Amino acid sequence: MTTQENLQGKANSVLGASTLAFTICFTIWMMFGVIGIPIKKALELNETQFGLLTAMPVLTGSLIRVPLGIWTDRFGGRIVLFLLMISTVIPIYLISYATAYWHFLVLGLFVGLAGGSFSVGTPYVARWFKKERQGLAMGIFGAGNSGAAVNKFIAPAIIASAGWVMVPKVYAVMMLAAALIFWTFSATDTSHNVKSTVSFSEQFKMLKDPKVWRYCQYYSVVFGGYVGL
Repeated sequence: MTTQENLQGKANSVLGASTLAFTICFTIWMMFGVIGIPIKKALELNETQFGLLTAMPVLTGSLIRVPLGIWTDRFGGRIVLFLLMISTVIPIYLISYATAYWHFLVLGLFVGLAGGSFSVGTPYVARWFKKERQGLAMGIFGAGNSGAAVNKFIAPAIIASAGWVMVPKVYAVMMLAAALIFWTFSATDTSHNVKSTVSFSEQFKMLKDPKVWRYCQYYSVVFGGYVGL
């Protein structure tokens, strides 16, 4: 096998593993959209409380994307995404044992970290492919958004057969398994990392570009509407 074929094989493996990881992360990120309904009934929440409950994971999943993107540039996507996934396993599992409203809010914040996987996987995957193939690679990776639909297939079935408390337990196992699969089939290339001589302030200089803010607005409307549904 030539060096080029070996690199292409690694790139394809990274793409497959990352897409699986992102799909599972997105599935779990949206879990409160389904289990929130029986939780609302059990805790007798009003509409405002229910809205806050479902918004907590989305909030942290959105805000954590900036530091996660910086860490991905600095340390590499493989280790950042793996640690991100592992860090959510226990909070996901503990949701099954939550009894008070504030328990769900706090745990929801930690579960929401899974939503930041997009800002890790996107640059990580893109750097494994040449420019002429990055669009296809990003399209395949972006299909991990289908995790929202996966959640709406899996969670109701689990609730119907074993109750909502089983959903977090199953999802915790799914996240752990996905993290291990990702680590096994992904790879590291330190040449993809930003040099340590590049300061954080230099990375933030892009915020001076009006196009960045314009695309942020587009993304907030399009993706925000998708998540809201």
